[in-house]
Amino acid sequence: MTVRVLVLHGPNLNLLGVREPNIYGSMTLAEIDASLVAQGAEIGAEVSALQSNHEGVLIDALHSARLDGTDAVVFNAAGYTHTSVAIRDAVVACGVPVVEVHLSNPAAREDFRQTSLLSPVVHGIVSGLGPDSYRLGLEAAVALVRRDRAETE
Repeated sequence: MTVRVLVLHGPNLNLLGVREPNIYGSMTLAEIDASLVAQGAEIGAEVSALQSNHEGVLIDALHSARLDGTDAVVFNAAGYTHTSVAIRDAVVACGVPVVEVHLSNPAAREDFRQTSLLSPVVHGIVSGLGPDSYRLGLEAAVALVRRDRAETE
């Protein structure tokens, strides 16, 4: 059975490839999304992606995931990771496994980036591996859903 995965990208990730490539790499968001769709096809996952610079849009997407058949979310909340209680609450409320991903390693960066409000409420975290963080996050999300399905059968 196909696993439906929503990939959510937070603020400023639309600038990937041009914004601080020394930290975030040279791949564009479109390239990352295309690679995730292709990877999903290989592993039996239907991948859709959404990027927004607006907190409420990300929250609405998490709320929708609860009802629209989404099986898991791969989420790079970017700067909201460290600041948004509202997004944290939406992650808890969405009712599907969420894997937090980051291109860079927040623990090795500025002090204010070292606290994630999401980490305590997500199913797993992949960070510091550039675009591979997304790839591994997708693999983890699919594995979580398949494990949960096997346990309920």
